[in-house]
Amino acid sequence: MSISQYIKSIGRGKDGARAIDRVQAADLMGQVLDGQITELELGAFCLAMRIKGETPEELAGFLDATHDRLNKIATGGVPTAVLPSYNGARKLPVLTPLLALLLAREGVAVVVHGSMTEDKRVPAEAVFAELGIQPSAGSANSGQVVFVRTSTLHAGLDRLLSVRRVVGLRNSGHSLVKLMNPCDGPALVVGSYTHPEYLQSMSATFALTGQHALLLRGTEGEPVADARRTPAMDVFKNGTIRRMQEQREGSLEQLPDMPTIDAASTAAYIHQVLLGERAVPEPIAQQVQHILREVTP
Repeated sequence: MSISQYIKSIGRGKDGARAIDRVQAADLMGQVLDGQITELELGAFCLAMRIKGETPEELAGFLDATHDRLNKIATGGVPTAVLPSYNGARKLPVLTPLLALLLAREGVAVVVHGSMTEDKRVPAEAVFAELGIQPSAGSANSGQVVFVRTSTLHAGLDRLLSVRRVVGLRNSGHSLVKLMNPCDGPALVVGSYTHPEYLQSMSATFALTGQHALLLRGTEGEPVADARRTPAMDVFKNGTIRRMQEQREGSLEQLPDMPTIDAASTAAYIHQVLLGERAVPEPIAQQVQHILREVTP
């Protein structure tokens, strides 16, 4: 098979490119994930979509194909939160593991999935390792954090993300993983964005697909609130959107004492917070409460 007919539509530059519909997008992504295309076609797809940008219909189709192929995590119907972790720490410590463990302490099953395509950042996986949590392919239970590598969920999806190591640019896969639900049942997907254009596309896609999600501007692209300021948070469910929390302008009056970004220091800080030796940063504490209201009956 070939995706040349799709490349002809999406590959005509920023002004000349044409969007494809949801069914076509699902077929295109299905071929990408199944490894039915050449390396040249894969690179052409990544660069063409990078220049054109994805429409909500296209992202919905990409999600359809992905959800049909994932090796899904069993949850047994328990309240579950999904935290996509793909950006890691660049200037600020990655506190996604802290958010996950705070939620698990409240009885939520937490599925964190991710992989790193940049060597210069500290991934959540490294912090989890310092905390004694290793990658798993098992089921998610109440009060438990499960970290799953993208390669475990689907090798083709991991291959798509890995293109970044070659060309140095994000592609549609990086948007896709922040939208998908890798569980075999309902779950709250905690999505995050870095730039306003991603807020618009992610919001429209969550609404179009009817997913249950919480969306915020996270810490350097991670799905955890910045410990220094309170972002706006929106909740999506069955095609509707609700503003859960308004953004608070400026930084907090009293900034938390944060660790350095290396995995060991971040893990030590998280351990101290969980023991009550340090306070939970206010924006993260608020995010925990918002998530709990959405995932618990």
